[in-house]
Amino acid sequence: MIKKINILLVLLLSLLPCNILAYSNYVIASGDNIGIRLNTDGIIIIGTYDIEGTDPATSAGLKVGDKIISIDGKKVTSIEGISSFLSRNSKDTVSIGYVRNGKEFKTNLTLKNKKTGLYLKDTISGIGTLTFVDPNTKRFGALGHEIVDSISGKIVESKEGTIFSSSITSITRSSDGNPGEKNATFNTSDILGQIEKNTNKGIFGEFKSTIGKNNLYKVANIEDIKLGDAKIRTVINGNKVEEYQIKIVKIKETKDNTKNLIFEIMDDTLLEKTGGIIQGMSGSPIIQDEYIVGAVTHVVVDDPTRGYGILITNMLEEAENSRE
Repeated sequence: MIKKINILLVLLLSLLPCNILAYSNYVIASGDNIGIRLNTDGIIIIGTYDIEGTDPATSAGLKVGDKIISIDGKKVTSIEGISSFLSRNSKDTVSIGYVRNGKEFKTNLTLKNKKTGLYLKDTISGIGTLTFVDPNTKRFGALGHEIVDSISGKIVESKEGTIFSSSITSITRSSDGNPGEKNATFNTSDILGQIEKNTNKGIFGEFKSTIGKNNLYKVANIEDIKLGDAKIRTVINGNKVEEYQIKIVKIKETKDNTKNLIFEIMDDTLLEKTGGIIQGMSGSPIIQDEYIVGAVTHVVVDDPTRGYGILITNMLEEAENSRE
């Protein structure tokens, strides 16, 4: 009887779904400033222009925010691909396949001197902060929120891109109602990692650079976090990561697992230099005692001394789920 029960238990356990995630109990809390280049899933129309008094793109029904995916039935994935096609094309009219609001359409575009009348982009670039690197899985997470296309206001659909080294050259300070920003130079040849996913919890992928052993912190669960003193790690000059004092004033679970923390900057040096939370600070890891507890994500616009953060466990789970 005992053997039968044991066998039954083993069979039941084998049928249960396994949701155990592979992230480590300790990860490296970074704070490094990074450049980001994300390849868009399609070529995005960002504007149109007149050619000899006509607007061929508007006449074809194309709009800003549409994504071009094919020409004359041939898939195109880059602006270079479109240019190459047009240089070989001898026709005055081409068929354009495009996506709008998730649906595919086709239209005929009349060219003028082999010109389309379209302003296009196939990559999105910016800066942010590297939150963590898992030394065991080599997964990284940054930003703590999604990258959104400034034209359409929608999350950029992409499964590839890179993060690379970046250096802060100056700071535009925040003021009430006007978030400031980090100004930086990029070194696109110094690739740190490959982006595999852009989600509402950040950008994630495989870290390709050397992984140091400094700044290893224990991963905090929500019950490990308490109200009160903490610090953030970020760069506001050159490449130097520094720590600044904050106070966690609220901890909460949310439906979308974002904006779990509300904090206030208490560090006079940071306030003097930045005026509060600034653009480019997203992803700065939040540290409390021996734990990494989360990352900076958003500023409270009418009070830049206060900001939101995401729980580190939510980012780590997303990093594992984004594994290809």
